[in-house]
Amino acid sequence: MFLPLILLGQNLDELVELSLKNQLINSYEYDTDSIKKEYESVKSSYYPKLDVSATYSNTNEETPSVPNDGIRSSASINFVLYDGNKRSNTFSRYRSNIKSSQESLNSSKNQIALDVSSYYFNYLALLAQKEAKLKQIDQLKAQEERLSKFLAVGSTTKDEVEKIISRVESENVNLHSIELDLQTILFNLEYITGKKISISEGSMIKDYQVTQDSQRADIKALEYDVKAQFDNAKIEKSGYLPTITLDNTYTDYDYNYDNSAYESIEDQNIFSVNMKWNLFSFGETKNRYEAQYKKYLSLKSRYEYERNRANTDLQLAQRAFNIAKLKVKSANASLKAATSAYEVIKSKYENGLIENVAYLEALSEKYDAMSLLEFAKYDLEIKKANIIYHSGENLKDYIR
Repeated sequence: MFLPLILLGQNLDELVELSLKNQLINSYEYDTDSIKKEYESVKSSYYPKLDVSATYSNTNEETPSVPNDGIRSSASINFVLYDGNKRSNTFSRYRSNIKSSQESLNSSKNQIALDVSSYYFNYLALLAQKEAKLKQIDQLKAQEERLSKFLAVGSTTKDEVEKIISRVESENVNLHSIELDLQTILFNLEYITGKKISISEGSMIKDYQVTQDSQRADIKALEYDVKAQFDNAKIEKSGYLPTITLDNTYTDYDYNYDNSAYESIEDQNIFSVNMKWNLFSFGETKNRYEAQYKKYLSLKSRYEYERNRANTDLQLAQRAFNIAKLKVKSANASLKAATSAYEVIKSKYENGLIENVAYLEALSEKYDAMSLLEFAKYDLEIKKANIIYHSGENLKDYIR
């Protein structure tokens, strides 16, 4: 009752939850937050700006425009009234970049969930294979012990016993190979989660019905990248249009003249409307726009290619799932047949009616069929997870 919970093992949902807190996910989250902060900064740069300044001056030769000493302080407000729609396109680009980053984060989470699910069910399949192998070795050792007694009284030959011993050694080697595969999966899961892992059985994947409007998160991210690049092209195109700004500057003068004939104003306010329009730049604006537009076309082509490939991946995942269901059905039938054949051959072998070659073959077929059935069942769960992933759904929501 007081053992640490970790010793009880983690189910699939717990493993996925742990894996979604690793450094890679943190990195994607920081990237998204960074873009959001940058967007807020850019929006703020388009608000009216208020600047204040102050200057103290002292000269060795006074003139009507330069007093002996004095202080000048000013405050100015600047606002971009129109910039050829550059502002709206910039805002649109940042919104697309934020959505792309969020979808990339979702894609990374879903990919990790799929990887963890595959490791989990492969581990359980190997565990079932190990249990079957242990039972097979126990059966072989029981036969070895029985034949050794017969050999002691001269009822069997030495080569019969040696064949059993050889098969035990061979299956022990296979058992060690399975244990290595199990340990490798645990190491991989520990690498993903950053924690010591102990797996518990019982988790499954819910059935899922594919819908036509489903799309993976990485494809959605690429779609937002395409839109952001199109906004980039429009930003460069805004260089063809004028920029209009409003300025208002108030200045206060506190000048001290030694010569009383010189006069100075006390304050001054200047309001101005400014327009800047580039009419000719040897094709600079044109080339910058076309460069960004070509990038947009390139990214759009890549998006269409990846979207078509994602649709193909989803169709293949569905076909693989249907085949996996048939494999489970076939493995069930094979196990029934192998078990029945083994019982008959075992009885004949123990009564000396057949040689141990037939017995060993029947024994291997039975336990191989047991392993194959368990593998087929867990492989079916992996195929369900693949369909959910390629449909763009959150795989974690379908773990039970």
